[in-house]
Amino acid sequence: MRHFFKNQLNWTSLVPIAAGGLWLIAAVLPLTTGLAVLCALALAGSVLAAVHHAETVAHKLGEPYGTLVLALVVTAIEAALIVSMMLGGGPSAATLARDAIFAVIMIICTGVVGGCLLIGALKHREQAFRVEGVGTGLSALMVLTALTLVFPTVTTSAAGGTYSYPQLIFVAIFSLVIWSAFVFIQTLRHRDYFLHTAQIGDAADELPMPSKRQTWIAFGFLSGALLMVIGLAKLLSPIIEQLLVQAKAPPAILGIVIAMLVLLPETLAALGAARANRLQTSLNLAIGSALASIGLTIQLVIVLAVGFNLPLTLGVGAKEIVLLVLTFGISLHTVAYGRTNVMQGVVHLVVFAAFLFLNWVP
Repeated sequence: MRHFFKNQLNWTSLVPIAAGGLWLIAAVLPLTTGLAVLCALALAGSVLAAVHHAETVAHKLGEPYGTLVLALVVTAIEAALIVSMMLGGGPSAATLARDAIFAVIMIICTGVVGGCLLIGALKHREQAFRVEGVGTGLSALMVLTALTLVFPTVTTSAAGGTYSYPQLIFVAIFSLVIWSAFVFIQTLRHRDYFLHTAQIGDAADELPMPSKRQTWIAFGFLSGALLMVIGLAKLLSPIIEQLLVQAKAPPAILGIVIAMLVLLPETLAALGAARANRLQTSLNLAIGSALASIGLTIQLVIVLAVGFNLPLTLGVGAKEIVLLVLTFGISLHTVAYGRTNVMQGVVHLVVFAAFLFLNWVP
């Protein structure tokens, strides 16, 4: 028993437990400002704890299964936040899923990828990756983005920016098909596309392998942390929307806040991998998360909208389409050569800065 407390009950295990206590208190007592701040801190801590335990499970599974687990965890957190806020209603409920998915794509493809390219190039001058794997993921991401965010703007069966019920069902089914095909390629058919020889023998491989018992304990705390994220997000969603309204922020900012919150731990992991000269791992994390964000979240959102008869706007505007075209254009150029340098990182980050600025100053 003493060995268990010494090795398992660190901050990543205690935070979800404390978050559960705060959630119970907030469910009974009035939500004061101080209690809301504590709940927000517990929410952020639960996100970090969830990703930490996911990394333990991922390390046990190995590549590329590890990055797949991390991507699924981040997607689960994002979906939980979106669903909680959609059920809570509010002025941004109809466009929340669209704004969050668009923000995830832009943050990952420009911010996270750009940061990884820049940090890796500054330390290692040039870095290599497998074009086959990254190119496969990028092509799937482009199709999913078009199906989910672009086509609703130009279709005519429903009002601008929305899908009819048959179109929603089509998108839900074939988004899942594309994501499933990618996972099949990544884990079974062409697993070698997502591995790189530079990863063999690096520092990450020297980390002690968790035992089966430690892995199951980590999985248990991971599940608990995810439950706390869902509960606290639903509790705090009205306050977050109210603060954004008071700040006179554009509605799309809420989606960016959600995306940044759930992607922060994964961003740190990707940047760390790039700094350790494991750019392939960084890109696996980034593109895998973007694919899962659309390929899995959209089904939940569609089921929720249809089942509860909630309004759902998915189509983006002309400005967002231009940003998407620019993002995928530079991404294709980055992927084309299989090697990266400082310039590519700077270009991605400039587009990321434009995305943030144009959302705050439309």
